[in-house]
Amino acid sequence: MFKKLVPLFTCFLFCAPTLRAQQPAKLNSVEIYNQIEKLNFLGSVLYIAAHPDDENTRLISYLANDQKARTGYLSLTRGDGGQNLIGTQLRELLGVIRTQELIEARKIDGGEQFFSRANDFGFSKNPTETLAIWDKEQVLADVIWAIRKFQPDVIVNRFDHRSPGTTHGHHTASAMLSVESFKEAANPNRFPEQLKWVQPWQTKRQFFNTSWWFYGTIEKFNAADKTNLIALQTGVYFTGIGKSNQEIAALSRSRHQSQGFGSTGARGEETEYLEFINGTPLQDKKSLFEGIDTSWNRVKGGKPIGELLTAIAKDFDHKNPAASIPALTKAYSMMTALGDKQWAPLKAAAVKELIAACAGLYLEAVSPAQETTPGSVLKLKMEAINRSNATLLLQSVTTQPEQNTTTIEKDLKNNVLQNFSIDLKLPETTNYTFPYWLNENGTVGMYAVNKQENIGIPDIIREAKVIFNLQVNGVTLPFERTVVYKYNDDVKGEIYNYLDVVPDVTTSITDKVVLFRDNKSKYIGVKIKAGKDAVKGTLALEVPNTWKVTPTTIPFEIAKKGSEQLVFFEVTAPQNATEGFAKSVATVNGKRFDKEQIIINFDHITKQQVLQTAQTKIIKTDLKSFGEKIAYIMGAGDEVPNSLSQLGYSVTILKPDAITPESLESFDAVITGVRAYNTVNELKNKQKILFDFVKSGKTMIVQYNTSSDLVTDELAPYPIKLSRDRVTEEDAEVRFLTPNHPVLNFPNKITVADFKGWKQEQGLYYPSTFDKAFTPIISSNDQGESPKNGALLVAPYGKGHYIYTGLSFFRELPEGVTGAYKLLANMISIQQTITVPEQKIKP
Repeated sequence: MFKKLVPLFTCFLFCAPTLRAQQPAKLNSVEIYNQIEKLNFLGSVLYIAAHPDDENTRLISYLANDQKARTGYLSLTRGDGGQNLIGTQLRELLGVIRTQELIEARKIDGGEQFFSRANDFGFSKNPTETLAIWDKEQVLADVIWAIRKFQPDVIVNRFDHRSPGTTHGHHTASAMLSVESFKEAANPNRFPEQLKWVQPWQTKRQFFNTSWWFYGTIEKFNAADKTNLIALQTGVYFTGIGKSNQEIAALSRSRHQSQGFGSTGARGEETEYLEFINGTPLQDKKSLFEGIDTSWNRVKGGKPIGELLTAIAKDFDHKNPAASIPALTKAYSMMTALGDKQWAPLKAAAVKELIAACAGLYLEAVSPAQETTPGSVLKLKMEAINRSNATLLLQSVTTQPEQNTTTIEKDLKNNVLQNFSIDLKLPETTNYTFPYWLNENGTVGMYAVNKQENIGIPDIIREAKVIFNLQVNGVTLPFERTVVYKYNDDVKGEIYNYLDVVPDVTTSITDKVVLFRDNKSKYIGVKIKAGKDAVKGTLALEVPNTWKVTPTTIPFEIAKKGSEQLVFFEVTAPQNATEGFAKSVATVNGKRFDKEQIIINFDHITKQQVLQTAQTKIIKTDLKSFGEKIAYIMGAGDEVPNSLSQLGYSVTILKPDAITPESLESFDAVITGVRAYNTVNELKNKQKILFDFVKSGKTMIVQYNTSSDLVTDELAPYPIKLSRDRVTEEDAEVRFLTPNHPVLNFPNKITVADFKGWKQEQGLYYPSTFDKAFTPIISSNDQGESPKNGALLVAPYGKGHYIYTGLSFFRELPEGVTGAYKLLANMISIQQTITVPEQKIKP
């Protein structure tokens, strides 16, 4: 009857997809039964690609739910180099968001998530560049580490290892590393330092998950020879929840909100194609696991366990799941008694949670606050309830990380709630809660993770936990629960967050870049936030030797945890042009605190705390600007408006529905944010108003948009066509096509030196064709490519100017790249050149 059901935790998310990620699942009998069946399948598949959103959720869901295989996704990067459609976070902060989106996606499609230490440094056009920046040997070690830990029977690559230069260099590199690892993971002489924790492993076979996309068109793929391909019919229907595999996959894919990958579920037949590339060939091409024993017979002494699990599934009572508890407890004991170090521990952990699900067992440890500091004592509110007729005894609870055990000895009677309190003492050495891969300074291409055993762990490592030790049918089972904080929101209801361990004090400098354009001093604001009650100390702003800051220190005293205090330092720049960093440091009881707390909080992912060095870039420059008032129309989200304020402009964020001739009248320029014409649908009806604004004698600057999904074909007052052209080498040579053009000369002289120090890329999605009314300003290209001339286009229109640019101002300005500030100031000032004497606009 129940042949195709849902994975553990899946139905819970189907029923309540808007609930916070860490809210505990409460499984129904359909889910429990499916997981009991899955206990009897001992086969595994590891899917490998480069980024979050590269994975094929249809195939992962099919393997995990229909085939019941243990299915993992190894994403080599955390997606740090992409763009963000839901906020202004970029680089490492975007990587934190996309990490959580992958974790949530796996909860839906039934897979497990892993990563390497590779940093997504941005678009790469070939794998040679990718592997040089990543440090090939380190990433190869991480792939082999993942294979040795996961021990997959089958590896599936998302990309083709034989086609460098045809797709993102990260993509091809991921496949090349996977192919090399297929052999080397079994070699004990490769990365022998790993063998303290894992053993060499030889995967049975490896595939490339091909599709029509890799052939160029559906017609070419349909005509291609498929002799070497295996076809999997993945369009299955899961009767237990009334959803197709494609619908589950779409829900999983839609977790990638920061990348705009919302997906609509499909129904009906669907085929996934896998090309065999390594290992033992398939004979009948009906199963990826052909010739692999996926029963308990593959584990020494495991046959009786398989027989018992078969009987449990056969006798399962959907009206009384608790009837399976005695047999499941016996299976748990049998598994833990085996000497196997791979399948038995994995399945025992699954059995333990199934026992809890069958008993309707709810265990929770709730903190009185969402944040605490090392050395603090928290009185946790404990909840334990058994909602079945099973006999359960709560023997004790153990708090971590101090490993303190408290005897309880309480019978958990059917539906009788047990509430009690227990103290959790956090040692002074407790680590702060934040992404472990950001703890050490890495390189452009690699994160630094010093502990081998931590490499690949997907999530933040949280230390505050409680273990409930329960006796079930004479067997003691430890149930681990991470400490949470929860509250009721009047609109959203019950909200869960994990407990975060924070510093006694965090500080935040209000501006991340401060420009000094003359010899006047500036006041720099610093916010001080207390991580606990009654914090008292001093704050200093540390600057380079040639800079001056007064006062030297500022005393502070904050009574309540979570409260903030704003103070100001007067900073004076040196006479000459220079740049450096100002760092805020609080001292409390002789201890230095130099971290800024950044909170990332979106409904579709778990709330995240990131701690970064509290600093700002300070720049002394003779940069000049003209104009006063700018209207900024936000697109996908960026920090450019803050940067414009540093240039001395008065910036107004203009909502699309507020764009009228009257509302624009007082502005000198309008600037659209990144991908505004991809994400703001209302703009398609506002173009005439904006073009008339330009015609009247004003300036409009449009920042980059992708070439697909434009909301209007009339992007500019003249014909223009976007492409996928980009210059990914941030240090690529820049050539001036029109060196006398005002945008390169007024009010700042722009030289090639102003393109030094750019971050991640020069620009992207340049126009490939454009009307002769446009003047192309610069040309550059990546090595071995033809010149790209569409990075900055200027056209007079009426009495004003329209400018289109694919240059990555959204990355460069927050990084404090002086040349980007100078060039943008010139672009905004272009109308002033109409009345400026000729000599001022020449080299």
